[in-house]
Amino acid sequence: MAFDVTGKIHVINDTHQVSERFSKREFVLEVPDGKYPQFVSFQLTGDRVSAISDFQVGDEIRVTFNLRGREWRNPQGETKYFNSLDVWRLEGIRAAPRQQPDPTVKRVEDDLPF
Repeated sequence: MAFDVTGKIHVINDTHQVSERFSKREFVLEVPDGKYPQFVSFQLTGDRVSAISDFQVGDEIRVTFNLRGREWRNPQGETKYFNSLDVWRLEGIRAAPRQQPDPTVKRVEDDLPF
């Protein structure tokens, strides 16, 4: 199932190496919903983990994702259900203002030879 949603990036987490061949990166999108915005967690996996690197917190983006669900039975025999929102496309809508360097802060030049 494919869905689209537009919102503002609220959090971008670091990439997490789950196993030797599987990595994922999560981010949170603030989605307008009337009086109370929703904070929805999405995940990028595999070679898509770098797709969010072109964006920063505050950017407005459109996310196209698949809704995934799975069943898991724990050692006690209880069945648990998990959902994930797997992103397969990100599109920038509007960029947040970029931070400008503070002109009152003195930069120290690095004079190391390496």
